[in-house]
Amino acid sequence: MTIQQAIDRITAKFNGKSGEHTVDTLKSGDPSQTVRAIVVTFMATREVFAQAVAKGANLVITHEPTFYNHLDEEEWLRNDPVYESKRKFIDQHGLAVWRSHDLPHIHRPDMIVAGMARELGWEKNQVPDSPHGFLLTPQTLQQLAQHCKDKLGIKTVRFAGDPTMTCTRVSLRVGAGGGRPAINDLMAGAEVVIAGESPEWETCEYVRDSAAAGEKKALIVLGHANSEEGGMKWMSEWIAGILPEVPVTYIPAGDPFRFV
Repeated sequence: MTIQQAIDRITAKFNGKSGEHTVDTLKSGDPSQTVRAIVVTFMATREVFAQAVAKGANLVITHEPTFYNHLDEEEWLRNDPVYESKRKFIDQHGLAVWRSHDLPHIHRPDMIVAGMARELGWEKNQVPDSPHGFLLTPQTLQQLAQHCKDKLGIKTVRFAGDPTMTCTRVSLRVGAGGGRPAINDLMAGAEVVIAGESPEWETCEYVRDSAAAGEKKALIVLGHANSEEGGMKWMSEWIAGILPEVPVTYIPAGDPFRFV
């Protein structure tokens, strides 16, 4: 099986179609080479590539960009030692890098949300016909933030809102969905938005002003990687079922931030 044949078999199983401007394209490598093994990851870091080579993999499927911008544009990085080191490693080891970002989110259920729901123990709590909504047993905001921290093994979870407020209706906005979708969820009845990352002048300021309006609203921020790693883990298992003849390994990229 070639790299391209493996990609084609995977994409055929998604129940949605990406648009003409999708970023889900082959970023590096020869699509005609035989696929030996596959690594699935949230972020194709230099360390993930090293682990992929150690496992004999020559196809890396990544959710996020390889080169620090959404479109993986490389010209602006030419001659930078960080970029050149990574590009050289990819080329020297004959790695094919395929990004799978749009299709997992278009798929229903959203693969990344579904995987994170599994990590959080909320598989049975999703609101029917809602890609982001969850109905939980009543708990305080403080308890909900602690649950996310414990289940996902996060060192630090930030939240905005009254720690004692009761939460039942939650919107799980993985990754970096932006302020307007999150605020729309709060306007539509969600009490809490759980986000990967959020511009600090958008959703959290809406939450801060909600108190003056007599509204109980909250935001929990997990960190981008922490909010999507579980989704790619789930997707790696899905891919393994589609390509049983090829070894498929999930490698977490991990949270890049440290705390004092």
